[in-house]
Amino acid sequence: MATLKQIRKRLTGVRNTQKITRAMKLVAAAKLRRAQENMLKAKPYANRMRDLIWDLSEHTSHDAHPLLQIRPEENALMVVITSDRGLCGAFNSNINRRAERYLKSGEGGHARVELALMGKKGRDYFRRRGFPIAAEYMDVLTDPNFNHVAEIGGELVAKFLDGKLDAVYVVYNEFKSALSQQVVVERLLPIVPEVSQQDGPGQTIQGLEFIFEPSAGTVLDNVLPMYFNIRLYFAVLESLAAEMGARMTAMESATQNASELISKLSLMYNKARQAAITTEMLEIVSGAEAMK
Repeated sequence: MATLKQIRKRLTGVRNTQKITRAMKLVAAAKLRRAQENMLKAKPYANRMRDLIWDLSEHTSHDAHPLLQIRPEENALMVVITSDRGLCGAFNSNINRRAERYLKSGEGGHARVELALMGKKGRDYFRRRGFPIAAEYMDVLTDPNFNHVAEIGGELVAKFLDGKLDAVYVVYNEFKSALSQQVVVERLLPIVPEVSQQDGPGQTIQGLEFIFEPSAGTVLDNVLPMYFNIRLYFAVLESLAAEMGARMTAMESATQNASELISKLSLMYNKARQAAITTEMLEIVSGAEAMK
């Protein structure tokens, strides 16, 4: 049986750990609110860009730009977005396992698939398993910045335009709520024009004729790479919100488990202390009886 000193030491350690987990939960909750605000700010702009591309595609051929051209996906790149830190439950392991299953099963039917890893957890996971890694981008979720993401997006678009890549996919945790995240595999390139759910095809342009200056192709040259960067940035924002939600949930569970463990250790400590007091009293009584 553990001594009083050992139980007291462990009790102190658990209480200190509980303070840390409670503080981490509060920090994650604050960051989650900020991440949700950033998502809400970015979403209308992304939706309007999507509608603009749909309008442009309606006035031009659907393969008028190289980023719109669908070709056989021989060489593909998978962008895996994970966090740089742990203590967020199964957030990272779910993404890594989903990406690994995609690669091993040949789900997309690609002849070759390389990885572009965002986050240290994904990098460490796939390095140990020897998968082909084309690029590594660290500290993206630590401080999401559109300019940083746009630089990454520019590299991927350049490879696609050069013919080095036939498709670009992204694997990330889609934010549903603080308690729920869903792993999503989404194709970003080539871009497929879409229309808002509330609008039917052609509804936004019905009865209107547009004149493009200098030309529709020039507009697409500027709009399509920007739209790709926005979609990639939005995936990063979703991942950050999902990470904070998962961390908040994990730290809340850890805090509750610490409370239960403190109760058990306190009961154990009191029992051990009472047993020690009883033993001392018996020794005193026995000594007094021996002296008579």
